[in-house]
Amino acid sequence: MSNARASHPTRRGILAAGGALGLGAVLAACGDEDADSSGSSEETAAAKSGSWSFKDDRGKTVKADRVPTNIVAFVGVAAALYDYGIDVKGVFGPTRAKDGKADVQAGDLDISKVTILGNEWGQFNIEKYAALAPDALLTTMFDDAGTLWYVPEESKDKILAVGAPSVGISVYDRQLTEPLQRMLELAESLGADVKAEKVTAAKKRFEDAAARLRAAAKSKPDIKVLAGSAAQDIFYVSGSNLSIDLECFKALGVNLVEPPAKALKANGGWFENLSWENVDKYGADIIMMDNRSSAIQPADITEATWKKLPAVKAGQVIARDPEPILSYDKCVPLLENLAEAIEKAKKVS
Repeated sequence: MSNARASHPTRRGILAAGGALGLGAVLAACGDEDADSSGSSEETAAAKSGSWSFKDDRGKTVKADRVPTNIVAFVGVAAALYDYGIDVKGVFGPTRAKDGKADVQAGDLDISKVTILGNEWGQFNIEKYAALAPDALLTTMFDDAGTLWYVPEESKDKILAVGAPSVGISVYDRQLTEPLQRMLELAESLGADVKAEKVTAAKKRFEDAAARLRAAAKSKPDIKVLAGSAAQDIFYVSGSNLSIDLECFKALGVNLVEPPAKALKANGGWFENLSWENVDKYGADIIMMDNRSSAIQPADITEATWKKLPAVKAGQVIARDPEPILSYDKCVPLLENLAEAIEKAKKVS
């Protein structure tokens, strides 16, 4: 287990669990076809006039005389913007995997064409950042305090002193559909054509995938799905109320394994810690495993207790994206893959 994991329990909690939410009733079914797909008129008008204005999820409105072109962003944000035709100059966060290839969170980004300011938690090269002459710093937020994800707290003031306005998109206390919409609005403010066929087609695929998952869950209500993440000494079982993807799945009717509130509270509400000896505490027919580089992947888990789990023996283990790339194109597989797994699943728990 990495030192970062051992020394940052709060961060590990977020990494293990992923986003967050609570807006289920409002967005009723993740993938509501009636959701507005345009940004505010002020932001759209600003983009067309050459000036820029955007109100982020801290309630802060950033303004500039021109639309940013020297953008620096958390890698997942950069990947989402890339899908909308917006390029960035620099990125921070998990970008290059150990094999030199693009990290899963980089999506379709050509990582050879961006300046990587930091690849791991706590890394952010301020000198390289300043040299890019950034005119926008974009990232997500995993709390309601406005903490900018992967911007190191110890050097935050120096980073912000460079002068680029910061924008935070919240992935906390909401369903997947809301940050998806907010990222679309951000992309539009930066000049993206959100009415392009590629974008509208991706949104339609997302809505279709949501309908498919809802149907699958309804047809097999007894299939239990557990969201897990593996570390050297701990198996994390995520609760659904602080994850944008899991809250979406729950709203669509998926039968998620939910640790008791007391167990979740001990870890900020995100997850329950289990030793590998107790990894069989919850019965599950499908296990969704954290696919990020911060987690041990299923093929590399050697624990005998893991291999004995009914879902593992049945081959009913799929990948999960706890930090989804917030474009409709990248979120379609989240719904489709789970729908397919439920459609094919045998009751084994």
